[in-house]
Amino acid sequence: QVQLVESGGGLVQAGGSLRLSCAASGTILRFNAMGWYRQAPGKQRELVAALTTRGTTNYADSVKGRFTISRDNTENAVYLQMNSLLPEDTAVYYCAADYRVVVSPGAYWGKGTLVTVSS
Repeated sequence: QVQLVESGGGLVQAGGSLRLSCAASGTILRFNAMGWYRQAPGKQRELVAALTTRGTTNYADSVKGRFTISRDNTENAVYLQMNSLLPEDTAVYYCAADYRVVVSPGAYWGKGTLVTVSS
């Protein structure tokens, strides 16, 4: 059974940094697409950043220049370096992984890690 486990969330002051990690288990196949999504209270889940094995990246406009997504293809792991954090970045961050070229509705999801940015 495929499982994605996120780590690295926590409480940080505005302007600070956090690094999220997501590790997959239960599969020997390499995911083509891996990414990070977030959901703030009262809002819909939204894309933060996504990455394919070919190196194609996609970032939400709100995080461009501040967040960097990377992955370890050999370990089916994905990371999100978050710098210059803002209070509006507060949300539960979810890892997603898909064997398809992009993260699709059939993707695997982690349970999320909470990021809280204080002003």
